[in-house]
Amino acid sequence: MKYLRWLLLPFSLIYGLVVLLRNWFYDAGLFKSREFDMPVICVGNLEVGGAGKSPMTEYLVRLLKTDSKLATLSRGYGRSTKGFINAAANATATEIGDEPAQFKHKFPEVTVAVCEERVAGIEQLKASHNLIILDDAYQHRAVKPGFNILLFDYNKLFDPHFVLPAGNLREPFSGKWRADMMVITKCPANLSEEEKTKCYYRLSPQSWQPLFFTSINYLPLQDMQQRPVGYKIDADTTVFLLTGIANSAPLVSHLKTLTGAIMHHNYPDHHQFTLKNIAKLAAEFSACSSQKKVIVTTEKDAQRLALHNLLPAVSRLFVLVIPIGIQFLGDAQQSFDELVINYVRKYSE
Repeated sequence: MKYLRWLLLPFSLIYGLVVLLRNWFYDAGLFKSREFDMPVICVGNLEVGGAGKSPMTEYLVRLLKTDSKLATLSRGYGRSTKGFINAAANATATEIGDEPAQFKHKFPEVTVAVCEERVAGIEQLKASHNLIILDDAYQHRAVKPGFNILLFDYNKLFDPHFVLPAGNLREPFSGKWRADMMVITKCPANLSEEEKTKCYYRLSPQSWQPLFFTSINYLPLQDMQQRPVGYKIDADTTVFLLTGIANSAPLVSHLKTLTGAIMHHNYPDHHQFTLKNIAKLAAEFSACSSQKKVIVTTEKDAQRLALHNLLPAVSRLFVLVIPIGIQFLGDAQQSFDELVINYVRKYSE
């Protein structure tokens, strides 16, 4: 696969040139980029796949929902619907996508909306909200957010920075200059100052682009209804891990610190699970002779497992969900919070 990507390098040069021209047209005002008279925060990344956008969006919701009438707005990747949808409390991944469904089920009091055209979505929301959080919209240049938070996965930061299809970048690395803040996610909790310095020089942020470091915070296991269960994984536990996410490696590494017996059913990002997938999992789980065994999945995957056609089969299995949050390294959380809150407050002065 690595050598095939080198063969695709000429196509990456063409793709990169097209994206550079597109960005230049937006920067020069030749393409219209809509700005709104309200705080609009964008959470995004340069690469395809996961860099921790959902945990960061959830962190912002928790930080801001008390003092703001906020809404999250996503594209709704993988949904079967089109256009603008304001999610109902019982919205499914089929209707709005797995990540928005996750947001709505965790924050039922918050407006969660999806729309392919973010400008149209904000137009629908702005009359009844005073803050919009855009999930995964860094490359959606038709909107000009007031505050761009750009995420980088620590585990990929030092990889070659090639654009698609030879690499994984959606746009050239120079696109980082649009960010108002950079966050390196999924760092080791004990990341040294020397390693932080290496990361700093890799990104070389401008003086007005603060850089933060976060690690993954794995939270206690829950059932499919988001209720704590008090279940502990230990060395005697056999874990059947079911994932359909962009990068499951950090989760696998975390589970390996708890048990050496992990059976990973690994599917592509946003995979639409089938009854055949569940039957295979159930058969292997039943055949396992371990006295202590459990099926573990992610919050995002749980949204796709809860669909009506799968739920009867899934409900017969012992499936637990492992939620994740973010943990700021050092004493940086207060500084991060203040920067975000001060940006939002500018619009109420």
